[in-house]
Amino acid sequence: MKVLELALICSGSPGFFRGLGTALGQHYRLMECYSTPEAAQMMHLHRPVLAIIDLRGAHPKQVARTWATIEASIGTRFVVVTTQGQLCDEELPVEIRHKTRLAEMATHENGITELVQQIMSDVQSASPAVIRTADVQNMASFSRSTASQVISPFHEIHSGMPRTLASQPASRSEHSGGGANEAGHTESHPGTAVSEPLSIADRYRTRTPELRQMLRRLEVAARHNVTMLLIGETGSGKTHLASLIHEVSPRASEPFLHVACGALPGELIESELFGHVKGAFTSAHADKDGKFLAAGHGTILLDEIDVLTPDQQVKLLRVIERGEFEPVGSNRTLHVRARIIAASNLQLQPLVEHGRFRPDLYYRLNTLSFTIPPLRKRLPDIEPLARYFVHQHAAHLGIEVVEISQSFIDCLLNYPWPGNVREMENAIRSAVIYSNNGLMTPETLPIHVVEGTAGPANDPSVAAFFAARQGDSLGSRIEITEKDLIEQALLNNNFSRTNTARHLGISRVTLYNKMRKYGIMPER
Repeated sequence: MKVLELALICSGSPGFFRGLGTALGQHYRLMECYSTPEAAQMMHLHRPVLAIIDLRGAHPKQVARTWATIEASIGTRFVVVTTQGQLCDEELPVEIRHKTRLAEMATHENGITELVQQIMSDVQSASPAVIRTADVQNMASFSRSTASQVISPFHEIHSGMPRTLASQPASRSEHSGGGANEAGHTESHPGTAVSEPLSIADRYRTRTPELRQMLRRLEVAARHNVTMLLIGETGSGKTHLASLIHEVSPRASEPFLHVACGALPGELIESELFGHVKGAFTSAHADKDGKFLAAGHGTILLDEIDVLTPDQQVKLLRVIERGEFEPVGSNRTLHVRARIIAASNLQLQPLVEHGRFRPDLYYRLNTLSFTIPPLRKRLPDIEPLARYFVHQHAAHLGIEVVEISQSFIDCLLNYPWPGNVREMENAIRSAVIYSNNGLMTPETLPIHVVEGTAGPANDPSVAAFFAARQGDSLGSRIEITEKDLIEQALLNNNFSRTNTARHLGISRVTLYNKMRKYGIMPER
C-alpha cells in the first residue's frame, strides 16, 4: 500500500485550484493556500515534497517574497507558474535554481493537461529546464465538484469553525468505494495509493503553532474514554472541535449530541439532560428520556456549563464521577454510557472564586481542560480563512470574484473580531454581496470592521489589539504583550526571523528566545 505524498498549490484563482487539483489528485495529497506569506507558514508546518506557486501577474515585491520563501524551505521542489515572458531563467536567484522550475502558461484549452504532464516529468529530473505549456483562460468553468480533490485549509464550516476533510468524495459510499468499515475507515487493497488519516490539528487547519501544539495534546486525550473541558469565546469553534474529538474516538459510529445549556430555561435543563417521568411537573404529560440516554454510547457536548446552578452542578459531577442519575420525578437510578465533553465561553476559575461554580466540579473538569485562543490571537489563520470564505460564499451566491485586494486582507488583520470566526464569516458574506465587478476591497466590508469599532467583549485584549498596531517597537508598547507583537511582526515579514528582528529592534537571538518562550516556534 502506497501512501500519497503531500503537495501544496498556492494561487488566488479558484479555477486554478479546480483544474490542477483534478489532474494531480491521483498523484498527491493536495493542500491549497492563497498567498505567499501563507505558503511560507505551510512550508514550516507540513514540509510538502512539491509546491506549485501561481505568480501570474504578480508584482515584483510578491516575486521577491516567493524567492525568499523558496530559499528558506527544506526538502521541497517548486514549480512557479507565470504568464508568457513574465520571467526567464536568468531571473531565478542562483540559490534556488536547483529546486525551482518555471512554468509559462499561455492560452490553450489543453493547458492544464500539458502542465500536469510537464510537472510530473520535471519533478523527477534535476535539470534546470523551463517548463513550456499552455494556460486555460476559462479554468473557472471546470466543475466545482472537482474542488473536493484538493485538501482545502477550510473545507467545511460547522458551528462557526472550519473543518477539513481529506481529498475524497463527500458521500460515505463514494468515500469508501464500497469498502468502508463501521468506523468509517476505508479498506485499501494492496498496491493502491491512499491518503494518511488527518490528525485533529490538520483537520482544524490552523497555522498558529501554539494552537497546533494544544490540538496534538487534545488528540491523545480524545482517543480515550475521558471527560474533557473546552474553553473558548463565542464563535471560536468549540462545537466543531467537540465533533472532531467524537470522530477520532472509538465512539465515532455512535450519536453526537450538542446541548446548548444557555439556550434552555433553568427549570428545564434537568429535564432535558436527565429526562422526566409523567407527572413530574405540570407539563410532564408522558415519560421522556433525557439527552444522556439519547446519546447512547456516543458523545454528548454540554455547552455553556457555566450557566448551571449549584444543584445542577452537583448532579453533573455525580454523572461524571459515577455515571449515575435519576430522571426528574423518579427514584430509579439510570447509568450514562455516553462520553461527556463540557464547554464554556468563560474561564471557570474566576467563577469558582466568586462562588458561582463548584470547586469540586471545577477540579474534576480542569484536569483535561483545553483553551481555544480567540481569532485575534491567531493572526496566521485570518488570511486563509478569509480567502476560503470569499470562495465559498461567492460560489453559494453565484457571484464571480476575480480579485481579493491586499488592502481588504489588511483590513481584516487590523480588526480584533470579538465574535471570532463566526463574526468574520458573516462579514465576508456581506462583502461578497457588495463586491464591485468581482473586486474585494475594504469598501465592501461592514463599516465597523473598516473603522475598527469593535462590538462588546469581555476580554481586555480586544481593546489592546488596536494599540498593538500603533507602534512596532517592543519597548514603546509595554501595555501589549510581547507575544502578540511578535506574532504580528512575523506575519508582516513573511516569517523571516532576520527581518522580524530588525522590524522589532531586537537581535535574532533575542527573537529566537522569545519565540521559544511563547511557544510560537515553527514545527520541524
